[in-house]
Amino acid sequence: MDDEDRKPDLRDLLLLTMVPGVGPLTCRALLDHFGSPARILDAPVSQLREVPGVGPKTADRIAAGRRERDADAELELCRRSGVDLIARGSPDYPAILDEIPDPPALLYARGRLEPRDHLAIAIVGSRHCTPYGMRVAERLAASLARTGFTVVSGLARGIDAAAHRGALKAGGRTIAVLGSGLATIYPPEHEDLAGQVAAAGALMTELPMRQGPLAGLFPQRNRIISGLCLGVVVVEAAPRSGSLSTAKHAAEQNREVFAVPGPVDSLASRGCHRLIRDGARLVETVDDILEELGPLAREVRTAPDEPSVRHPAELALSDQERSLLGHLDNTPIGVDELIARTRLTASQVMATLSVLELRRMVKRLPGHLFFRA
Repeated sequence: MDDEDRKPDLRDLLLLTMVPGVGPLTCRALLDHFGSPARILDAPVSQLREVPGVGPKTADRIAAGRRERDADAELELCRRSGVDLIARGSPDYPAILDEIPDPPALLYARGRLEPRDHLAIAIVGSRHCTPYGMRVAERLAASLARTGFTVVSGLARGIDAAAHRGALKAGGRTIAVLGSGLATIYPPEHEDLAGQVAAAGALMTELPMRQGPLAGLFPQRNRIISGLCLGVVVVEAAPRSGSLSTAKHAAEQNREVFAVPGPVDSLASRGCHRLIRDGARLVETVDDILEELGPLAREVRTAPDEPSVRHPAELALSDQERSLLGHLDNTPIGVDELIARTRLTASQVMATLSVLELRRMVKRLPGHLFFRA
C-alpha cells in the first residue's frame, strides 16, 4: 500500500463499497449517475433515491457513510497486511474481469497480478472429494501451469486446494479468490497454502479485510473465479455442489465450461456428468482444454522477451515453434526471409512450418509464402 492508494477517490470508493447494500451493480449505477465516489457520499438522500436499485435504507446508509464507516482504518489494515486495492478502471484491474456483467468496483489483492494472468483457467470442485478427484485436480493444475496458464481457484478444502498445490508444485502461477476478507484466511488450516499462493500469484477478494466467511458470500465470489478465466474445469461435483454455480457463471459470462468424468456410480461425479450431458467439454488431459479454447480477444505476452500469444494452443508449442511463429504476422512472408530472421536451417524452417500448419496456426499461399492464421 503506497501513497497512490491514499488518494481521495480511492479512499471514497473504498468507503462506498463498505456500505451495506452497495454491491457491484448498485455501485456502478451510482457512479454512472453521480460521476465520482465523493459526489455519491456527499449527495442527499433524495438524490440517492433517484438511482435505480437504491432503496430508502441503502440511501440512508450511503448518506451516513462518512460518519459510520472508517476507511482510514481499513486502509491502514491493508497497509500492514501487504494488501493492495485495485479500482475498476485502473491499469492493474484485470481486463478480462471487467468484461463480466457485474465486475467488482474494488479488488483487494495480496501478491501480484501480471499480464500473463489473462491466460488463466479455473479448477473447482467439491470440498468433500475423493482421492481420485484430488489426484486429477492436482495433475491437471500442474499440466496447465507447465503449459503457461495461471490456475485460479477458491482456496477451499478438497479440489480447490489440490488445484493450487498442483500449480505450485509445477512452479506455475496461481490465484485464489476468497469468499471472505484477507485479514483472516479461511479455512484456517490453509494459512500456509495462502502464503505460497500469494508468493506465486495472488490472493484476491472484493470483501472488506475483516469480513468473515458466510455461506451467502461464496456464490457471489464464484463469479470472480470464472470472470478471471478463459474457462472453468469442474472436477467432482455432487448434484447440488457450489462449484456448479461457478460453471453457471462461466456459461453466462461466455467462458468455456469443462468437466472431468468419474465413475458412473459416484455421487461425487454426478454434477460433472450432468454438465457433460448439457454440453460441457469432457476433459481427460490438458490437450482437451487447449483444443476447445478459441482465439484470444487480445494478445498476451507471457514474458517480456517472449512473442505474444494469440491463441492458448500456442502455449503448447516448443521454443523453436513459438519463436518462428513470432516472426509471422498477417503479411505473407517467404521461406528465405524466415530462414534469415530465425537463423534456422531450411529443413528446420520447413519442418516447423509444417507442424504449425497442421495445428492451423499458419496458412500457406502459392509460392511458399506463409502468414499467421
